[in-house]
Amino acid sequence: MLDVEKIRADFPMIRNHPELVYFDNGATTFKPQAVIDAVVHFYEYGTSNVHRGDYALSAEADKLYDGTRDIIGEFLNCRPDEVVFTANDTASLNQIVYGLSRTVLKDGGTVLTTEAEHASNLLPWYRLAEERNVKIEYIPTDAVGLISMDDARKAMHDGVKVISVAHVSNVLGTVQPVKELAALAHEYGALIVVDGAQSVPHRKTDVKDLDVDLLAFSSHKMCGPDGVGVLYGKHELLEQMDPLLLGGGMNARFNACGEVTLKHAPEKFEAGTPNIEGVIGLGVAAKYLMSIGMDNIEEYERSLRAYFVSKAKELENIEIYNPDNETGPLAFNGKGVFAQDAAGYLASQGIAVRSGNHCAKILHEIIGTDQTIRASLYFYNTKEEADRCIEAMKGISIENAIGIFF
Repeated sequence: MLDVEKIRADFPMIRNHPELVYFDNGATTFKPQAVIDAVVHFYEYGTSNVHRGDYALSAEADKLYDGTRDIIGEFLNCRPDEVVFTANDTASLNQIVYGLSRTVLKDGGTVLTTEAEHASNLLPWYRLAEERNVKIEYIPTDAVGLISMDDARKAMHDGVKVISVAHVSNVLGTVQPVKELAALAHEYGALIVVDGAQSVPHRKTDVKDLDVDLLAFSSHKMCGPDGVGVLYGKHELLEQMDPLLLGGGMNARFNACGEVTLKHAPEKFEAGTPNIEGVIGLGVAAKYLMSIGMDNIEEYERSLRAYFVSKAKELENIEIYNPDNETGPLAFNGKGVFAQDAAGYLASQGIAVRSGNHCAKILHEIIGTDQTIRASLYFYNTKEEADRCIEAMKGISIENAIGIFF
């Protein structure tokens, strides 16, 4: 069982905003003091570039930066040279799509995905479909975006080269059967790409057990700094893929004739000066989460979500779209109240949630509305905060929503 009060003491944002109930963790998370200290320490005592200097400061930066690959390797159960640092989950997914466009999809093929995906796992594929002979097809889902393996098998065919899905929906919290989908993809000689933005921060992710080929996630959603993402890929696949960006640091040599020799993965994907302090902070964040235990985090969040949902179900003015899911955010609306207006009212009561379509602009095809309020929890949230949110939700009405603007 987590000692949540002790954990909360690690987060300056909680201490500095005692009046705030922060339920927007699906967008970004608070940072523990250890992560903040690591970033500040680099700027105060270690500022230098990596992989370029022949002096002590640069060697220490190399050690910390490259050491984060070892940490993430432990975190994901993969080899350090299968860990690529990017700018965020979106950058990782774009790199994946570009890289596959020049390998397994260079002669066309079909990408299977769902209508519940975040824009970052759809728009790059859409562009590829415009530029090459690539088709986008959708696996049917149920009312909360869940794929059944029967439907996945029916959608699968010999032309499918890639299955690309989010492990956990950023709106509904639905957990896809990624391990089974990976087995299905490999049965047909296809690859599986997984958007792990909403799964990696909340549950143990063993890429070897899941047998995923490529995985993307962001630092800032798992207590790490902004501006850092991770692309995991099986090493032989990374070696085959071309980098999206070219420049310093990722090439072994080039000449005036235009002949270029790239470094091996993962370095060939990291052109230019990286977000060094951000990567170092990510390593500290991953170690922090591992010290708590990802299984402990998942168990606590399930319990807290169940409590929150049980209270929300009692509210007659609230419509919930995913009450039966066990993980992820709660998606809801105030009956008859525009989502942004209701979220504005909650904000006036000290409750931070997100409203809108959450970058999943075709999800309305599944749930029947393109605007919802998303309350997303993390392991530092409490039942007391859930109670405060529920009390505020009782006041969601057209009158109160209008009242905050006039």
